[in-house]
Amino acid sequence: MPWRENTDPYRIWVSEIMLQQTKVDTVMPYFERFMTWFPTMKDFADAPEERILKAWEGLGYYSRVRNLQAAMKTVVTEMDGVVPSDLDGILALKGVGPYTAGAVLSIAYEKPEPAVDGNVMRVISRILEIDDDIMKQKTRKKFEAALYPLIDPEKPGEFNQALMEIGALVCTPKKTDVPHLSIARVL
Repeated sequence: MPWRENTDPYRIWVSEIMLQQTKVDTVMPYFERFMTWFPTMKDFADAPEERILKAWEGLGYYSRVRNLQAAMKTVVTEMDGVVPSDLDGILALKGVGPYTAGAVLSIAYEKPEPAVDGNVMRVISRILEIDDDIMKQKTRKKFEAALYPLIDPEKPGEFNQALMEIGALVCTPKKTDVPHLSIARVL
């Protein structure tokens, strides 16, 4: 995947926002075009709204790209263009929630933070036999708490990406009968 070519926080952040509620195959050409049009965070932060909306056209949920630009403007103007590498700092940015924060911190900065999305909750719920309603906020917190001791402290980004891919490709919503799914085999 093109966003895995390096661990630039800007590229990781853009990809994670694009991937929200959108399939990987759909995102790839958008990501490539986006990086061509806005190769740096400053290029994106300084771009006129019409241009960013044109680059996003077809992905939907336009508030995502507007929030992303607002947050990146903050990073460029108030943080010397350096994406925060701590949980509180990144969560303070517009449009950044726990999932995006965990993904950026673990992949870009190798911080052992969980990135809990629907795919990850599905995988972990099946492994740990958690039947709680995944639509509730307290359930996401439960999954985060369960993941902290499991995250590979040496490669947290790879760990999180592996869980995301297992949920997207193997342990899908339609495959509810994944036989003998064990933590050792999955992780």
